[in-house]
Formats: sequence, structure tokens, C-alpha cells
Amino acid sequence: MKIINVVFLAVVLVAGPTWAESLTGPQKNAVRSANQYLSMQGFSREGLIQQLSSEYGDSYNRSDATVAVDSLNVDWNEQAVRSAKQYLKLQGFSCRGLIDQLSSSYGDGYTESEATYGARQTDACE
Repeated sequence: MKIINVVFLAVVLVAGPTWAESLTGPQKNAVRSANQYLSMQGFSREGLIQQLSSEYGDSYNRSDATVAVDSLNVDWNEQAVRSAKQYLKLQGFSCRGLIDQLSSSYGDGYTESEATYGARQTDACE
């Protein structure tokens, strides 16, 4: 059993860097851009892909932006908390209004579950 665990661990350690190395140049650049955006504010997965691929954003190919975002280890629930707190610094929201803003395709694009989690971590939903 220990041999199987050691072999599995070796495969995981070798496969991780190899996959990251298989990113194309544009995908690696999109990863850098995504990390910069995430360092400034909260983003949903869809919102970050949209930012990276929009002609008004970074204009990466949508498939490159998607691969880049999916290669990151991001806690989308925590991103929703960040976004919820940022909204509440600007204006008041009801719990439902904040969830709607976070989950709207015209807002942040979080999933309903992520938006609910994010809103419930604030004083809007006490």
C-alpha cells in the first residue's frame, strides 16, 4: 500500500508542473493578468474570464482566458466574499439584493451558491 501511495504522489508531483509548462505563451500571459486582477479585487470565474477576453479588457482569446483561469487555484467562495464586502463599502444592499448583484450576468457572474455564500459572510444577511 505504501508503494502505491508513493507512486501516486510521484505522479501528482510530476504531472502538476508538466501541465503548467504545457500552457501556451498567451495562456501564461493570461495567467499573469488574472493574478494581477485577483490581487486587486474579487472576481467570479466567469467575470475573470470575461475581463481577460473582452475587447474592453485584455482581449485574450476566450479559450486562452478560460484555460488560464482554470489553471489557477482560486477559492471562488472567498472571491464572492471579497466582492460582497466591496459592494457594501460603496452602498447599502439587502441580503437578496446583494446575492442578485453578485450572481447577475450583468453584475459579477458568481454562481447562486457562491453569491449566497459571499453575501452571508457580510452584515447584509445577519
